[in-house]
Amino acid sequence: MSSASPGAATGKRRVVLTGFGVISSIGIGAEEFTESLRAGRSGVSPISVFDVEGFAHVNGCEVTGFDPEQWISRTPVRELGRASRFAVAAARMAVQDAGLDLAELAGRRGLISVGTTDGESYELDQLVAAELAGGPDGMDAEVVRRVSAARLSTAIAQELELTDVEAPTIATACSAGNYAIGYGFDAVSSGEAEFALCGGADAMCRKTFTGFYRLGTIAPDYCQPFDADRKGILTGEGAGILVLESLDSALARGATIYAEVLGYGLNCDAYHQVAPNGESVAQCMSIALANAGVKPDEVDLISAHGTGTKANDITEAGAIRGVFGDATPRTISLKSMLGHTMGAASALGAIACGLAITHGFIPPTINHHRTDPECDIDCVPNHAVDADLRIVQNNGLAFGGNNAIVILGKYGADGGRP
Repeated sequence: MSSASPGAATGKRRVVLTGFGVISSIGIGAEEFTESLRAGRSGVSPISVFDVEGFAHVNGCEVTGFDPEQWISRTPVRELGRASRFAVAAARMAVQDAGLDLAELAGRRGLISVGTTDGESYELDQLVAAELAGGPDGMDAEVVRRVSAARLSTAIAQELELTDVEAPTIATACSAGNYAIGYGFDAVSSGEAEFALCGGADAMCRKTFTGFYRLGTIAPDYCQPFDADRKGILTGEGAGILVLESLDSALARGATIYAEVLGYGLNCDAYHQVAPNGESVAQCMSIALANAGVKPDEVDLISAHGTGTKANDITEAGAIRGVFGDATPRTISLKSMLGHTMGAASALGAIACGLAITHGFIPPTINHHRTDPECDIDCVPNHAVDADLRIVQNNGLAFGGNNAIVILGKYGADGGRP
């Protein structure tokens, strides 16, 4: 890799991650999330947030121990849907973690970008149930007001009193968190925004659980990515919000830098509604590496999409081997711990990558017994390992061929890029 300052030739700013907000089934906040990643904790429990009567398999990865009022103070919590509560709380947490002053932040041009798969489908579930039980008159007007997916981003601006911001919600399903990070990276690196709050959020809902169940992809007990005996996904929920700002801004205020955003790649092959396309996934990886100015042999770790389905794991592993050849980096799946958090998945993956870089370890792929020979990767089974990570790739793949991959790098104490 060139030792020249990235972006020097184009005048673009270097972009770093300085704050993380985490709501997940294995921890609330960056510190607890880090401990759980290192310990290989499982977020699996019987689903309680919606009625699972009639389903043979009833496990999921729910958020527990979350008190929205601990983090949400300016917006009445009753006005927010479950996913928006996650997003808003994670955003305040991220700003606090970054050591940013909200009054000072309010005077700066910013971006708030949240990715999602389901928006507020948890609320829609309630409305559908009410309509079936008593007709449209039985639908709660307060719940109706909560259903707009746009609230995932706009509610953050409202809660943090940020008025000079663009606040889109990105609905590219299970890769949406990475899409949002890429959008934020472009805005900050170009100078269009001085800061960005980016990530993803989703709440578990009966609609999505039922959809995956009917596809035959819900695992009976737990998720086993890349395992020869894997049986599918578990649905999960949560939010991951990241603070992006220019390197100059972070250095000027003495901020802690978790990692540098080196680049990203996007593509959409529209190959199939649900089946991944290996050639397109490999192409997206190549786009991301080229955008970041990184060679394949410089990547130390891949945080895979790794859903635990036969189709995804074999296709993704094959695409990785196609790009990296015999030098395939260790490739893990956080979904073994978190379940599939939908639009939050790649955002939580990016946070996990930043924490792994900062604290020098690789989280494990848990529930692993025997690697599928068709996957043929080192998935760091069951136990975390210490590692000096310089460059990490975070994969996000979605239905319809919506692929998004982010490349993160360790920021050197001497002010240089690895």
